[in-house]
Amino acid sequence: MPDLPPVIGFVPIARPTFDVPLAQEMTQQVVQQLTGAGFSLVGTPYLVMDGEAVAERIRQLQNTPPDLLLVLQASFADSSMVQALAAQVDAPLLLWALPEARVGGRLRLNSFCGINLAGHALRRAGFNYEYVYAAPDNPAALEKVRILAKAAAVRRRLRDTRIGRVGENPAGFETCIPNQPALKAQLGLEVVPVDLQGIFAGVRAQPAEQVAALAQTVKQQVTGIDEMEAVATNGTLGTFLTLEHIAAAERLDGLAVRCWPEFFTDLGCSACGALSMLSNQLLPCSCESDVNGTITQLILQWISGEPAFGSDLVSFDAAEDVAILWHCGLAPLSMADPSVQPRATIHSNRKMPLLLEFPLKPGRVTLARLSEATGAFRLVIAGGEMLQAPPSFTGTTGTLRFDSGAAAVMDMMLREGLEHHLSLTYGDHRETLLALAQMLNLPVLEL
Repeated sequence: MPDLPPVIGFVPIARPTFDVPLAQEMTQQVVQQLTGAGFSLVGTPYLVMDGEAVAERIRQLQNTPPDLLLVLQASFADSSMVQALAAQVDAPLLLWALPEARVGGRLRLNSFCGINLAGHALRRAGFNYEYVYAAPDNPAALEKVRILAKAAAVRRRLRDTRIGRVGENPAGFETCIPNQPALKAQLGLEVVPVDLQGIFAGVRAQPAEQVAALAQTVKQQVTGIDEMEAVATNGTLGTFLTLEHIAAAERLDGLAVRCWPEFFTDLGCSACGALSMLSNQLLPCSCESDVNGTITQLILQWISGEPAFGSDLVSFDAAEDVAILWHCGLAPLSMADPSVQPRATIHSNRKMPLLLEFPLKPGRVTLARLSEATGAFRLVIAGGEMLQAPPSFTGTTGTLRFDSGAAAVMDMMLREGLEHHLSLTYGDHRETLLALAQMLNLPVLEL
């Protein structure tokens, strides 16, 4: 699915007994700010002032569903129009009220009182909403709209999401057991079973010339391919081509792959390099058939516009205040430290190629996990700084300094019984994740 700008349903409401020309002028200023910031608006800037007009606007928004519904309180109005919009337009709701100058004369807009009245009615009726109280050109207001619109776009995209589950999770990996009915009910997404042996058959049937062409492409990014055992390396490359084809044919947005032991025992290669390359081209993949991990990667990818990586937390050093993220070779190549040349390698335990080895690049990161450790979904969120450091272990490693400290994160992970996989992307996206969690009715655990 291509990345598209969030769509905002825009409804300016007012009452004829207030200063309509001023309300219309302020509405035009808000529209100019929103369109100038790159938002796509559904709805005209003309004031909605009665039941007939709001019914027409509702029909328009139902025909062109927005990601976020922004109701501008251009002047005071009672709560009836806002309640009708909230009940009939399926989108998170943002109320925007406008301050007005204290000039000693008439109260021309009374906008704040309008959203106060609306907020009370919405809360009594069980509707959630966010609000802005600011002038049209307020940068903080526009930033809040941006965060909410991005989160709302992710919420809507999740409803059309299909995650391919390739095989079952390994025994003893309860962290990777998907709750498919709950995922459908709360997030709207679908988990599609994919036969593991069917994947192996597809790998074995891959044309040799296509595998060879892919190998030449990978050689331009990674050293040491020619030093790897050829049959196993071609198996990993064939896995990439097969999974890429299956994802396109089945309209899959991500893959959760049972990567061991059958890839080693039945196919004679590692899946890791293939999953790394697929994640790098924005088809997020997790190992051990971790569906929730892939969903988390997809959310982070949509928010950041960059690849995401599902990793293990394998070490904590309280004295240095760092934690070590690791995986045998699953991280997207775009996350490689630019000062280090990525190289081909073998799996540290199974001794088979193809894996991609490098340390993660330094920079700000956001970490998350769609967790079911309590038996119900919640969203785990953390922030930190990836440090430039030599590899701690073979495979892909990152030396991370959590904002809240290594010791505190370690203690919370173990006391809460969190999953062993934590996903990350670069940049600080915690505010958007918090907004998304509220839209999905997900409790939040901040590490």
